[in-house]
Amino acid sequence: MAVGGFELGLAFVIIGILLILAELASPGAFMLVPATVLLVLGAMGIVAPDLLLKWWSPVIAAIITIPMTYVTMKMYAKLAPPAPPETIVASSLVGMTGVVEYEVVPNTIRGKVRIAHDTWSATSDKIIPVGKKVVVKASEGVHVTVEEVP
Repeated sequence: MAVGGFELGLAFVIIGILLILAELASPGAFMLVPATVLLVLGAMGIVAPDLLLKWWSPVIAAIITIPMTYVTMKMYAKLAPPAPPETIVASSLVGMTGVVEYEVVPNTIRGKVRIAHDTWSATSDKIIPVGKKVVVKASEGVHVTVEEVP
């Protein structure tokens, strides 16, 4: 028995629903676009069965895919708006204060300071003992230059 447009449309609808359920189970997998395209094509196949059996059916799928991709991206942006990175970059440390965890010695980056829950390699112009409060004066790469807070 040959598969007709109605059966193909019904299969598209079922697959589309399964993809939506998969997207709900694993948000961000971006399965909503193909799910929506399959639902629309499936509905069209159920309403007009011969439509899915034409040579230009892939063109209709492409025409549906483009706006659905745009709408889905906008929807994801509203659900989870972009946020600033949660990691701290060295350049943003200047002016922040921290505590010495391993003695800071001039001309070496063996010293360690804890700044905002992260430990950074540190150097300074003078020896700063463990436990002293410091302020970041400069940063380069993954180490900082600090001064003791009076």
